[in-house]
Amino acid sequence: MQTIFFLIQKEFIQIFRDRLMPRIIIGVPLLQMLVLAFAATYEVKETRLVVVDFSVSTESKQFIAHFAGSKFFKVVAICSDFKKAERLLLQRKAHQILYIPGDFATRHMQGPPPSLQILTDGVDAMAAGIRTGYAFQVIELYNKNLQSALAGPLPSLGGLRFRELYWFNPELNYQTYMIPGILAVLVTILGMFLSSLNIVKEKERGTIEQINITPIKKYQFIAGKLIPFWILALFDLAFGLLLARLIFHLPMLGSLPLVFFIASLYLVIVLSFGLIISTLAENQQQALFIAWFFAIVFLMLSGLFTPVESMPFGAQVFNYFNPVAYFIKALRMILLKGSGLHEMSSIIGILSLYGLVALTFSVRWYRKTTS
Repeated sequence: MQTIFFLIQKEFIQIFRDRLMPRIIIGVPLLQMLVLAFAATYEVKETRLVVVDFSVSTESKQFIAHFAGSKFFKVVAICSDFKKAERLLLQRKAHQILYIPGDFATRHMQGPPPSLQILTDGVDAMAAGIRTGYAFQVIELYNKNLQSALAGPLPSLGGLRFRELYWFNPELNYQTYMIPGILAVLVTILGMFLSSLNIVKEKERGTIEQINITPIKKYQFIAGKLIPFWILALFDLAFGLLLARLIFHLPMLGSLPLVFFIASLYLVIVLSFGLIISTLAENQQQALFIAWFFAIVFLMLSGLFTPVESMPFGAQVFNYFNPVAYFIKALRMILLKGSGLHEMSSIIGILSLYGLVALTFSVRWYRKTTS
């Protein structure tokens, strides 16, 4: 135990001797929380709308006013030239074209209802679907107002009524959903990248030879390498949670000790994997490239941006072996839903198993030999 303590002390001295390292430990979580929390979002806050109005009537102006009054739409042009509207869409100066036919006003009072056309820029399929949904909401609101005006005050009728309630995120704030995932990204990248550079640095400096000729056992060496970065990663998680609470008012409904307990298990996996990479790589460039390759695959398939249930079957099967997916799920369940130890038992069991396997491999793959 005393040997491991001295190795940990040595690692901390090396870490803080590097002037860049303290800046990384503080700066990376700060930048990730402030930048990614705003950038990593599927929210559509503004839709630039061009209206092609061939009716030019009081009714069409009232209809356009419903779009102009919506917080989701900004009417950038009203014209009667479809080619001009198409050019604005092609130049990315508009996101949607609303076409109002010439018989819009007359069909309000007689005949079939008027036909409208909405053309949406579909390059970004996700945003296009959201914008079309917003447009349908405005049209539905206009129809309700029109029916009320034509029919007069409606009598109170019996029947079914419903109210929409959103649990855990009542305001449907996308940042609330994304920040736990960003915290997982922070812990994963720092843990995997820093640990993957650890042993390979010793190789490049030549100090690994001096360590290998000592009577230090392999498990002591791996523990001395893993524990300092385990502590630093937990510190970064605490710092990230503090920023999330103070800046973004992230609700923390569950137990913070449970968050750190699951994070501790997860970090054993990430750091062990980073140490395996560091053992196999010959230089820091190789270590960074391998770490980045695995990190990007694990993160993109983890459900950080896209729900796992919406992924192809192969990706869903892969996530049974993806520790990042379990960690992101655990953070969201604990912080946003208030899930407890009972709900987390299966995730804890899986992370514990994966951690044991990863730690065993990191000890066995380290070769305590001299060249």
